Amino acid sequence: MDLTMYWFMFPVSICVATTAMLTGIGGAALFVPIFLIIFPLLGEQYVLETAVAAIGVGLLTETFGFTSGFIGYYRRRLIDFKIAKTFIVLAVPTALAGALIAHYVNGTLLKAMYASLMLVMAWVLLNESNEQAPVGTSGNEDEKNKDPNLREITAADGTVYRYRFAGKADRPNGTTSFGGFLCGMLGVGIGEVVMPNLVKKVGVPVGVAAGSSVTVVIVTVMSASFTHIAALMAEGGVNAVPWHLVMYTVPGVLIGGQIGPRLQGKISSKTMERGIATVFTVIGIAMFVIVFKELSAYF
Repeated sequence: MDLTMYWFMFPVSICVATTAMLTGIGGAALFVPIFLIIFPLLGEQYVLETAVAAIGVGLLTETFGFTSGFIGYYRRRLIDFKIAKTFIVLAVPTALAGALIAHYVNGTLLKAMYASLMLVMAWVLLNESNEQAPVGTSGNEDEKNKDPNLREITAADGTVYRYRFAGKADRPNGTTSFGGFLCGMLGVGIGEVVMPNLVKKVGVPVGVAAGSSVTVVIVTVMSASFTHIAALMAEGGVNAVPWHLVMYTVPGVLIGGQIGPRLQGKISSKTMERGIATVFTVIGIAMFVIVFKELSAYF
Protein backbone atom coordinates (compact mmCIF):
# COMPACT_ATOMS: atom_id res chain seq x y z
CA MET A 1 0.00 0.00 0.00
CA ASP A 2 1.48 3.30 -1.17
CA LEU A 3 0.64 5.85 1.51
CA THR A 4 1.55 8.81 -0.71
CA MET A 5 -0.39 8.01 -3.90
CA TYR A 6 -3.48 10.02 -2.95
CA TRP A 7 -1.63 13.08 -1.61
CA PHE A 8 -3.36 15.36 -4.15
CA MET A 9 -6.72 14.66 -2.51
CA PHE A 10 -5.77 16.84 0.46
CA PRO A 11 -6.09 20.21 -1.37
CA VAL A 12 -8.97 18.84 -3.47
CA SER A 13 -10.84 17.88 -0.30
CA ILE A 14 -10.41 21.38 1.13
CA CYS A 15 -12.06 22.85 -1.98
CA VAL A 16 -14.86 20.27 -2.00
CA ALA A 17 -15.71 20.79 1.68
CA THR A 18 -15.64 24.58 1.33
CA THR A 19 -18.06 24.38 -1.60
CA ALA A 20 -20.33 21.97 0.28
CA MET A 21 -20.50 24.27 3.31
CA LEU A 22 -21.38 27.27 1.15
CA THR A 23 -24.13 25.55 -0.81
CA GLY A 24 -25.52 23.05 1.68
CA ILE A 25 -25.04 20.16 -0.75
CA GLY A 26 -23.43 16.90 0.32
CA GLY A 27 -19.69 16.70 -0.27
CA ALA A 28 -20.15 13.17 -1.61
CA ALA A 29 -21.91 14.71 -4.60
CA LEU A 30 -18.46 15.85 -5.71
CA PHE A 31 -16.27 13.15 -4.14
CA VAL A 32 -18.02 10.18 -5.76
CA PRO A 33 -17.56 11.54 -9.32
CA ILE A 34 -13.89 12.21 -8.53
CA PHE A 35 -13.49 8.62 -7.39
CA LEU A 36 -15.44 7.09 -10.29
CA ILE A 37 -14.49 9.41 -13.17
CA ILE A 38 -11.14 11.06 -12.41
CA PHE A 39 -9.34 8.21 -10.64
CA PRO A 40 -9.62 5.77 -13.60
CA LEU A 41 -8.04 8.44 -15.81
CA LEU A 42 -5.04 8.61 -13.49
CA GLY A 43 -4.25 4.91 -13.77
CA GLU A 44 -5.46 1.49 -12.70
CA GLN A 45 -3.70 1.76 -9.35
CA TYR A 46 -5.99 4.65 -8.35
CA VAL A 47 -9.28 2.91 -9.15
CA LEU A 48 -11.41 1.96 -6.15
CA GLU A 49 -12.65 -1.62 -6.06
CA THR A 50 -16.39 -0.95 -6.48
CA ALA A 51 -18.88 1.89 -6.94
CA VAL A 52 -20.24 1.09 -3.48
CA ALA A 53 -16.75 1.54 -2.02
CA ALA A 54 -16.54 4.97 -3.68
CA ILE A 55 -19.91 5.96 -2.22
CA GLY A 56 -18.97 4.64 1.22
CA VAL A 57 -15.67 6.54 1.30
CA GLY A 58 -17.40 9.66 -0.01
CA LEU A 59 -19.96 9.51 2.78
CA LEU A 60 -17.34 8.75 5.45
CA THR A 61 -15.29 11.74 4.32
CA GLU A 62 -18.39 13.92 4.18
CA THR A 63 -19.18 12.99 7.79
CA PHE A 64 -15.97 14.59 9.00
CA GLY A 65 -16.33 17.60 6.72
CA PHE A 66 -19.87 18.36 7.83
CA THR A 67 -18.90 17.83 11.47
CA SER A 68 -16.33 20.57 11.02
CA GLY A 69 -18.87 22.73 9.22
CA PHE A 70 -21.44 22.10 11.94
CA ILE A 71 -18.99 23.42 14.52
CA GLY A 72 -18.43 26.52 12.39
CA TYR A 73 -22.14 27.25 12.01
CA TYR A 74 -22.77 26.44 15.69
CA ARG A 75 -20.16 29.00 16.75
CA ARG A 76 -21.87 31.56 14.54
CA ARG A 77 -25.24 30.54 16.06
CA LEU A 78 -26.82 29.98 12.68
CA ILE A 79 -28.46 26.61 13.35
CA ASP A 80 -32.17 26.20 13.99
CA PHE A 81 -32.31 22.80 15.71
CA LYS A 82 -36.10 22.68 15.59
CA ILE A 83 -35.99 22.85 11.80
CA ALA A 84 -33.17 20.30 11.62
CA LYS A 85 -35.02 17.79 13.82
CA THR A 86 -38.11 18.03 11.62
CA PHE A 87 -36.13 16.76 8.61
CA ILE A 88 -33.87 14.30 10.46
CA VAL A 89 -36.71 12.10 11.72
CA LEU A 90 -37.66 11.32 8.11
CA ALA A 91 -34.24 11.28 6.44
CA VAL A 92 -32.27 8.94 8.72
CA PRO A 93 -34.47 5.78 8.47
CA THR A 94 -34.61 5.97 4.68
CA ALA A 95 -30.86 6.67 4.47
CA LEU A 96 -30.17 3.47 6.40
CA ALA A 97 -32.42 1.55 4.02
CA GLY A 98 -30.69 3.04 0.97
CA ALA A 99 -27.23 2.20 2.32
CA LEU A 100 -28.19 -1.43 2.87
CA ILE A 101 -29.85 -1.85 -0.52
CA ALA A 102 -26.88 -0.30 -2.37
CA HIS A 103 -24.75 -3.36 -1.60
CA TYR A 104 -27.15 -5.54 -3.61
CA VAL A 105 -27.40 -3.28 -6.67
CA ASN A 106 -25.26 -3.74 -9.79
CA GLY A 107 -22.40 -1.24 -9.97
CA THR A 108 -23.24 -0.08 -13.48
CA LEU A 109 -26.84 0.52 -12.46
CA LEU A 110 -25.66 2.57 -9.48
CA LYS A 111 -23.58 4.74 -11.81
CA ALA A 112 -26.53 5.19 -14.18
CA MET A 113 -28.75 6.23 -11.26
CA TYR A 114 -26.06 8.64 -10.07
CA ALA A 115 -25.72 10.19 -13.54
CA SER A 116 -29.49 10.65 -13.77
CA LEU A 117 -29.62 12.24 -10.32
CA MET A 118 -26.86 14.72 -11.24
CA LEU A 119 -28.73 15.87 -14.35
CA VAL A 120 -32.02 16.19 -12.48
CA MET A 121 -30.42 18.26 -9.72
CA ALA A 122 -28.70 20.47 -12.31
CA TRP A 123 -32.06 21.11 -13.97
CA VAL A 124 -33.69 21.94 -10.63
CA LEU A 125 -30.93 24.38 -9.67
CA LEU A 126 -31.11 26.17 -13.02
CA ASN A 127 -34.89 26.36 -13.32
CA GLU A 128 -36.23 26.97 -9.82
CA SER A 129 -37.04 30.54 -8.95
CA ASN A 130 -34.37 32.20 -6.86
CA GLU A 131 -36.87 34.46 -5.12
CA GLN A 132 -37.33 34.00 -1.42
CA ALA A 133 -40.49 34.40 0.54
CA PRO A 134 -40.60 37.61 2.57
CA VAL A 135 -38.51 37.39 5.73
CA GLY A 136 -39.26 39.60 8.68
CA THR A 137 -36.42 41.50 10.27
CA SER A 138 -38.28 43.05 13.16
CA GLY A 139 -41.04 42.22 15.59
CA ASN A 140 -42.01 42.22 19.25
CA GLU A 141 -43.06 39.71 21.88
CA ASP A 142 -46.78 40.24 21.19
CA GLU A 143 -46.26 39.36 17.53
CA LYS A 144 -44.32 36.20 18.44
CA ASN A 145 -46.99 35.14 20.91
CA LYS A 146 -49.73 35.56 18.28
CA ASP A 147 -47.81 33.57 15.65
CA PRO A 148 -46.45 30.27 17.05
CA ASN A 149 -44.65 29.61 13.75
CA LEU A 150 -42.49 32.71 14.04
CA ARG A 151 -38.86 31.72 14.66
CA GLU A 152 -36.04 33.93 15.87
CA ILE A 153 -32.29 33.28 15.74
CA THR A 154 -29.68 35.71 17.07
CA ALA A 155 -26.32 35.13 15.39
CA ALA A 156 -22.99 35.49 17.15
CA ASP A 157 -22.44 38.84 15.41
CA GLY A 158 -25.69 40.17 16.88
CA THR A 159 -27.77 39.89 13.71
CA VAL A 160 -31.36 38.89 14.47
CA TYR A 161 -33.12 36.66 11.94
CA ARG A 162 -36.91 36.32 12.11
CA TYR A 163 -38.82 34.01 9.81
CA ARG A 164 -41.73 31.58 9.83
CA PHE A 165 -41.48 27.81 9.77
CA ALA A 166 -44.61 25.73 10.25
CA GLY A 167 -42.86 22.44 11.01
CA LYS A 168 -44.37 19.48 9.15
CA ALA A 169 -46.44 21.83 7.00
CA ASP A 170 -43.23 23.33 5.57
CA ARG A 171 -41.42 20.00 5.24
CA PRO A 172 -41.86 18.09 1.95
CA ASN A 173 -42.37 14.62 3.42
CA GLY A 174 -42.06 12.64 0.21
CA THR A 175 -38.95 14.37 -1.13
CA THR A 176 -37.31 14.40 2.31
CA SER A 177 -37.71 10.63 2.65
CA PHE A 178 -36.59 10.09 -0.94
CA GLY A 179 -33.62 12.43 -0.44
CA GLY A 180 -32.55 10.41 2.59
CA PHE A 181 -32.86 7.17 0.61
CA LEU A 182 -30.77 8.57 -2.25
CA CYS A 183 -28.19 9.81 0.23
CA GLY A 184 -27.83 6.30 1.64
CA MET A 185 -27.74 4.60 -1.74
CA LEU A 186 -25.83 7.12 -3.89
CA GLY A 187 -24.21 9.45 -1.37
CA VAL A 188 -26.16 12.54 -2.38
CA GLY A 189 -29.72 13.81 -2.07
CA ILE A 190 -30.69 15.07 1.37
CA GLY A 191 -28.85 18.39 1.37
CA GLU A 192 -30.17 19.07 -2.11
CA VAL A 193 -33.72 18.68 -0.74
CA VAL A 194 -33.40 20.59 2.53
CA MET A 195 -31.50 23.71 1.42
CA PRO A 196 -33.68 24.71 -1.59
CA ASN A 197 -36.86 24.03 0.40
CA LEU A 198 -35.83 26.23 3.31
CA VAL A 199 -34.53 29.11 1.19
CA LYS A 200 -36.81 29.14 -1.84
CA LYS A 201 -40.06 27.67 -0.58
CA VAL A 202 -40.17 28.76 3.07
CA GLY A 203 -38.03 31.90 3.06
CA VAL A 204 -35.54 31.02 5.79
CA PRO A 205 -32.47 33.32 5.59
CA VAL A 206 -29.62 31.68 3.66
CA GLY A 207 -27.19 31.56 6.60
CA VAL A 208 -29.70 29.89 8.94
CA ALA A 209 -30.87 27.57 6.16
CA ALA A 210 -27.29 26.50 5.42
CA GLY A 211 -26.50 25.87 9.09
CA SER A 212 -29.70 23.89 9.61
CA SER A 213 -29.16 21.95 6.37
CA VAL A 214 -25.61 21.03 7.43
CA THR A 215 -27.03 19.65 10.69
CA VAL A 216 -29.54 17.47 8.83
CA VAL A 217 -26.89 16.27 6.39
CA ILE A 218 -24.35 15.32 9.03
CA VAL A 219 -26.78 13.14 11.00
CA THR A 220 -28.13 11.51 7.83
CA VAL A 221 -24.72 10.99 6.25
CA MET A 222 -23.21 9.68 9.47
CA SER A 223 -25.90 7.01 9.68
CA ALA A 224 -25.45 6.01 6.03
CA SER A 225 -21.64 6.08 6.06
CA PHE A 226 -21.30 3.85 9.12
CA THR A 227 -23.69 1.39 7.48
CA HIS A 228 -21.64 1.38 4.26
CA ILE A 229 -18.28 1.01 6.01
CA ALA A 230 -19.57 -1.76 8.29
CA ALA A 231 -20.91 -3.63 5.26
CA LEU A 232 -17.65 -3.22 3.34
CA MET A 233 -15.60 -4.49 6.26
CA ALA A 234 -17.99 -7.41 6.78
CA GLU A 235 -17.54 -8.40 3.12
CA GLY A 236 -13.80 -7.82 2.67
CA GLY A 237 -12.28 -7.09 6.07
CA VAL A 238 -10.56 -3.92 7.25
CA ASN A 239 -8.56 -3.62 4.01
CA ALA A 240 -11.79 -3.27 2.00
CA VAL A 241 -11.75 0.41 3.02
CA PRO A 242 -9.02 2.45 1.22
CA TRP A 243 -7.57 4.03 4.34
CA HIS A 244 -4.59 5.44 2.37
CA LEU A 245 -7.18 7.63 0.58
CA VAL A 246 -9.17 8.51 3.69
CA MET A 247 -5.99 9.70 5.44
CA TYR A 248 -5.87 12.63 2.99
CA THR A 249 -9.56 13.37 2.44
CA VAL A 250 -10.51 13.62 6.12
CA PRO A 251 -7.93 16.29 7.13
CA GLY A 252 -8.81 18.22 3.99
CA VAL A 253 -12.54 18.35 4.70
CA LEU A 254 -11.91 19.28 8.33
CA ILE A 255 -10.12 22.40 7.09
CA GLY A 256 -12.66 23.14 4.35
CA GLY A 257 -15.46 22.71 6.85
CA GLN A 258 -14.13 25.70 8.76
CA ILE A 259 -13.50 27.87 5.70
CA GLY A 260 -16.99 27.48 4.23
CA PRO A 261 -18.99 29.01 7.12
CA ARG A 262 -16.61 31.98 7.23
CA LEU A 263 -17.33 32.72 3.57
CA GLN A 264 -21.09 32.41 3.99
CA GLY A 265 -22.83 35.47 2.54
CA LYS A 266 -19.76 36.69 0.65
CA ILE A 267 -20.60 34.79 -2.53
CA SER A 268 -23.97 35.19 -4.26
CA SER A 269 -26.17 32.13 -3.75
CA LYS A 270 -27.37 32.49 -7.35
CA THR A 271 -23.80 32.39 -8.62
CA MET A 272 -23.04 29.32 -6.50
CA GLU A 273 -26.17 27.54 -7.74
CA ARG A 274 -25.33 28.15 -11.38
CA GLY A 275 -21.77 26.98 -10.85
CA ILE A 276 -22.86 23.79 -9.08
CA ALA A 277 -25.52 23.13 -11.72
CA THR A 278 -22.86 23.34 -14.44
CA VAL A 279 -20.61 20.92 -12.53
CA PHE A 280 -23.51 18.51 -12.00
CA THR A 281 -24.32 18.59 -15.72
CA VAL A 282 -20.74 17.72 -16.66
CA ILE A 283 -20.66 14.96 -14.03
CA GLY A 284 -23.95 13.49 -15.25
CA ILE A 285 -22.82 13.38 -18.88
CA ALA A 286 -19.40 11.95 -18.00
CA MET A 287 -20.95 9.28 -15.79
CA PHE A 288 -23.34 8.24 -18.56
CA VAL A 289 -20.37 7.88 -20.93
CA ILE A 290 -18.80 5.46 -18.43
CA VAL A 291 -22.08 3.56 -18.12
CA PHE A 292 -22.39 3.19 -21.91
CA LYS A 293 -18.81 1.93 -22.12
CA GLU A 294 -19.47 -0.66 -19.43
CA LEU A 295 -22.70 -1.77 -21.08
CA SER A 296 -21.03 -2.07 -24.48
CA ALA A 297 -18.64 -4.63 -23.00
CA TYR A 298 -21.59 -6.97 -22.48
CA PHE A 299 -22.64 -6.86 -26.15
